[in-house]
Parts: sequence; C-alpha cells; structure tokens
Amino acid sequence: MSAPVFEKDLTGLLVVDPYNDFISEGGILWPLIKEVAEAVDCVPNMLAVLRAARAAGIRVFFAPHHRDRGPEDEIEGWKYIAPIQKFGHERRIFGAGTWGGTFREEFTPLPGEVVAQEHWCSSGFAETDLDLQLKKHGIHRLIVIGQKANTCIEATVRYAAELGYDVTLVKDAIASYNFEEMRTTLEINLPNYATAILSAADTITALEHTTL
Repeated sequence: MSAPVFEKDLTGLLVVDPYNDFISEGGILWPLIKEVAEAVDCVPNMLAVLRAARAAGIRVFFAPHHRDRGPEDEIEGWKYIAPIQKFGHERRIFGAGTWGGTFREEFTPLPGEVVAQEHWCSSGFAETDLDLQLKKHGIHRLIVIGQKANTCIEATVRYAAELGYDVTLVKDAIASYNFEEMRTTLEINLPNYATAILSAADTITALEHTTL
C-alpha cells in the first residue's frame, strides 16, 4: 500500500472509544488490553496522531461507545443482546457518569470537533449520526485510531468502506486483548477494507504534507 495524500477539506480523523476504561491505568478493560497496547505504544501513538491531525487542520470526529446506565439502561428491556453487549453491561463498562466512561483527558474534544451519537455495539456508524456528520462536513477520507482492533475498529472500518469512504488505519494506534486478534485484524481482515494500513510515524509524515 502506498502512502496516501491527505486533502485537508476531505479528510477526517476518527477517534474510536478513547475511554479511560479502555486506555487508562485503572480502567476496567485496561488489564486485558495493556500488554498489546504497551507493546505497540498504542496510547502515545493515538495522541501523536491526534495532535498531528489538529496541527494539519484536519477535522476530528469521535465515535463513542454506548455508556452504560446500570439497572436503568435501555439494554435491560431488550429481548436479544449480543454477547459483547452482555459482557459490557454486566461489568458496567463505560458507565455513564463514571471516570471509566469518560474520555481520557488528553483526548477531550476541542471546540469544533464532532462527537457522534454513541454506538450500541461495535460499528461507529450503526444507528448513529456519524455518516451524516461526516457528509455534512464534506469528509470522504478517514484516518482511524482507537479501540478495539477486532471489534469496534473492524466493524467501523468495514462499515465505512461499505458507505464509500476511503480509510487509512493506523496500525499501532489500535490495540486488542492479544496479538492473534491484532494479527487477524491487520493482516487478514482489514486489508480488504482499508485503502492504507500505516504506522503512526508514516501517518504523521503524511499529515505534515496535507494538501488544501
């Protein structure tokens, strides 16, 4: 895959689920993701790409997961619930009003950045306004970072491709629970959907040469 050229007015950075529960020490999911995240420098790379995108004038979008509301959560009334949703609800992952259900401080959206509606399962597009928000801002190309490789990242990138977006995935600005999941995502599944799969360093270099 050749390095892309990012056009400022057509490209958006999509940050998926930068919650404390995922990417901060003390988060509910951090013990599961820590080994892979630290091995690839995931969080520092996420932050470096975010800063580079902002410096290049690339608009930033956030795709947040549903924040669980405990016994009052809408999921309580559902007849059918996917295993991944059941896992999260039982542990109250990304709890509404909790530290774990808050974006890690360095990823706090700035004025003018777009936070899409929360996604219920894995895809940042399913039953949210993300596609509408991107289209309203004239975005056709996405740079994707965040969590987690074989669930929300895969689902979101696949859906983006289905909708006609050109996707660049930053391979060391995502993580998962084990290296086999990462390998499957990066080497088997997402090469079918992402136009480019780049390192954070190569992505930042491309961002430094963003065109108008």
